[in-house]
Amino acid sequence: MIHIKSFVCNPYQENTYLLYDDAGITAIIDPGMYGQAEEKAVKTFIETRGLEPKLLLNTHCHVDHVLGNRYVYEQYGLLPLFHEGELPLLMEVQNYAPQMGIRYDISPIGETFLPETGTIRFGDNELTLLFAPGHSPAHLCFYNAENGFLIGGDVLFRNSIGRTDLPGGNHQQLLASIKQQLYILPDDTVVYPGHGPETTIGYEKQTNPFIRG
Repeated sequence: MIHIKSFVCNPYQENTYLLYDDAGITAIIDPGMYGQAEEKAVKTFIETRGLEPKLLLNTHCHVDHVLGNRYVYEQYGLLPLFHEGELPLLMEVQNYAPQMGIRYDISPIGETFLPETGTIRFGDNELTLLFAPGHSPAHLCFYNAENGFLIGGDVLFRNSIGRTDLPGGNHQQLLASIKQQLYILPDDTVVYPGHGPETTIGYEKQTNPFIRG
């Protein structure tokens, strides 16, 4: 059984996720912690439940999803894993964050990158990689069939979709990613997005005004 805990972080109200099993083995996804209060909230949750962070994942590398990468590395020794196509975006963060008035502790870069397809494990748990570009050039989503959920990043939101007006965005590509990668999942799959409340694949197929299944 995988448990999911979310923290709303930084000025962009980004969802940071902890995935952990009954043994406490934990994956941290899109750490957006900004400032000591948000860092302490995540650390306290981990400590009080005796969790063991083993994996750091980024769905993509826009600033709001990587603000906590350095903190996680310093606390738990974990290097971020993401698709190599996101590397230029990560490198740009250190240039534009100060211009936006955002304090950014430069993220470390992993020694390896995630592929477009395949799986990644933490403990006995497996996440399937779904390549879903459009919001960003090489965005990945993380799907767990056994527990019926998707960590969706900024691809599909409740009654909305990710922005495509940022560098590397492509509207038609995003729509294709949703149709070809997400809408083929079971309707009862719970989607945990990068911003806002969770939803399900079935609900979005029926109600999302931007794209229909």
